[in-house]
Amino acid sequence: MPTFEIKDKDLAARIGKLSVNGKTIETPAFFPVVNPFKKGHERIIQKIKEIGFEQVITNSFIIKQRLGDRIPPGGVHGIVGFDNVVMTDSGAYQLLIYGGGRIRIDPMEIVEYQKRLGSDIAVIADIPTKDTAPYEEALMSVEETIKRAEFTDKLIEGDERVWVLPIQGGVYYDLVRRSAEAAWKFRNYSMYAIGSPVTVMEKYEMWKVAEMVATAKTILPLDKPVHLFGGGHPMIIPIMVALGIDSFDSASYILYAREGRYMTEHGTYRIEDLDYLPCECEVCSRYTPRELMEMPRDEREYLLAVHNLHVIMREIKRVKTAIREGRLWELVEERARTHPAMRESLNVIIKYRRFIEKLDPRFRGDAHGIFLYDATSYYRPELMRHRRYLKRVTARTARGRLVLVPGSPQEKPFSESRVFASVRRLLGIGEDDTVMFYLPFYELVPLGTDYAYPYMQFEMPVNPPKEVVVRLVKRLNAAIRRWGGAVVVTCSEYGWSSREFLERALRVDGVRFVEVCAQGHM
Repeated sequence: MPTFEIKDKDLAARIGKLSVNGKTIETPAFFPVVNPFKKGHERIIQKIKEIGFEQVITNSFIIKQRLGDRIPPGGVHGIVGFDNVVMTDSGAYQLLIYGGGRIRIDPMEIVEYQKRLGSDIAVIADIPTKDTAPYEEALMSVEETIKRAEFTDKLIEGDERVWVLPIQGGVYYDLVRRSAEAAWKFRNYSMYAIGSPVTVMEKYEMWKVAEMVATAKTILPLDKPVHLFGGGHPMIIPIMVALGIDSFDSASYILYAREGRYMTEHGTYRIEDLDYLPCECEVCSRYTPRELMEMPRDEREYLLAVHNLHVIMREIKRVKTAIREGRLWELVEERARTHPAMRESLNVIIKYRRFIEKLDPRFRGDAHGIFLYDATSYYRPELMRHRRYLKRVTARTARGRLVLVPGSPQEKPFSESRVFASVRRLLGIGEDDTVMFYLPFYELVPLGTDYAYPYMQFEMPVNPPKEVVVRLVKRLNAAIRRWGGAVVVTCSEYGWSSREFLERALRVDGVRFVEVCAQGHM
């Protein structure tokens, strides 16, 4: 039977091993769409292997149209010319594009056909939800897909391949939720897929896809992989993986190439608009844009497709590295700045931050320092857990003096900084005193915890954004009010800890200011 083993995690993302029919692929994984009947297929499938893709997807409906009931030796692997994992779609994409008037797919027949083809991963004949569909039509697509999933569940019982159950509903998130909830009752599906995002992504409405994914992921079982149909641009991969997507498929690499479009991690260019190729793959290191433009069309399309595949593979590897290092949030923030649509998608991650924080591992064997950039970094799982811990600490009975000391972003641990050494010398710290370090993003860090991860392992701007400083001030006011006063140590080296700023910002009684960064104190 198929197995899915999770090896590493970060946010809602995971590196996993999906094993089926004696073959294994590592997720996150990208499945290039291949059409074995297209001119030049043999050349492109060979390059897909060379670049390192261990999986492809093809269309069982198209194969059936071309070959009928005749299945050659080797089944779908022989037809495609690929020995490792081959996934077959049922033809639902053609149904989405051309409609039911032109495309007829018998759901039982296509299931049996995929069995005969010998697919490693197979998809049932669902009814896709168009993003332009009225609510009633979208509801019908969900109900019909659930109905088909129910009778297909009996047909695939005991089958050794991975069967995929698509989640429909499109941009109607209540229907996505309904579809995901219904998926729980079926026993024989080893994988789920988010259906119908292609037309939404073509409009660059990536945040709608992110909302679809997040809605489904909060409901679907966590022990099974989730696929995103049509996730073909590298710029979306980090954000969708952060939300819990394990695999993608698309023909974008070749479709873009036919239109002369050149992929990068942050967008797409037309080859005629480029003076330089910002990549070092085997194509870009050998040719110039002008040379590509002067080639015969078939050769230019092939070479652009090869480049596009390299960019997708590079982004998959970059995401896996970020997961291993616990830096996926930083990669997501970086990608969110490449396009306004991606920034909107990051807002979806922030919206679902509590769900993501529950899945994010608290301990890592190989912990790396975290980078804090701006207001979006405030919602990192590590900081959410810190604020929950802080709430418990500050809820205890206030006693003794509250001493608030600026935590230097450049001197860690804070308790060994020059600032704290001056505090000890000037104030003396008694056993009954409560000492907390204050700084943006973390807000308050109790003395004694500043040696723990991630209080020593972080980098942040010396002058952080206003929104983060405002949150710090709010936390300081609340703590001082609870203690009934405080000694606030100021340091003019940082704007957020200067006496001039804090005298205006702290609007509570009982504050005594002590400057330690003045000449002669440090």
